[in-house]
This record gives sequence, structure tokens and C-alpha cells, in this order.
Amino acid sequence: MSSPDLHGTDGKLVYMANQIGAFFKAQDMDTAAAKIAEHITKYWDPRMRRAIVAHLDAGGAGLDPAARRAVETLRPKP
Repeated sequence: MSSPDLHGTDGKLVYMANQIGAFFKAQDMDTAAAKIAEHITKYWDPRMRRAIVAHLDAGGAGLDPAARRAVETLRPKP
């Protein structure tokens, strides 16, 4: 299994998710994750949301803990 290209699209999405997380860093983990997920849901294109979830499913390299938790909540519900 190859490692994700953190300089391509996935890398940009990881960077963006982590930047959103940095804004909420002063919040507790649950609040920060909820706010990150809310921001991604509101402002990211559905293709971007699918790509960051796919990145997480492939291991989530580079995602900070709060961003990782946020993306976990974005997975489609069965």
C-alpha cells in the first residue's frame, strides 16, 4: 500500500482541515471536532467532503486529532 500524496489534492484538504482545527484549538476536543465538521459540511463542496473521508479511510495521514475526529463524523450513515 502506498502512502497518500500529501502534496496533491489530499494534502491540500488535510492542510485545510487542520487549519480549521487550529482555529478551534482553544475548545475542548468534542467541541472542536463538532465545529470543524460543521464548517466542512457548510462550506466544502461534496466532492471535497467525499475526498477527505476517503483519505481518512486510507489511513488519514497528516490529520490532526480534532480534524480526524471531525472527518469520522462525516462518513455517510448506513
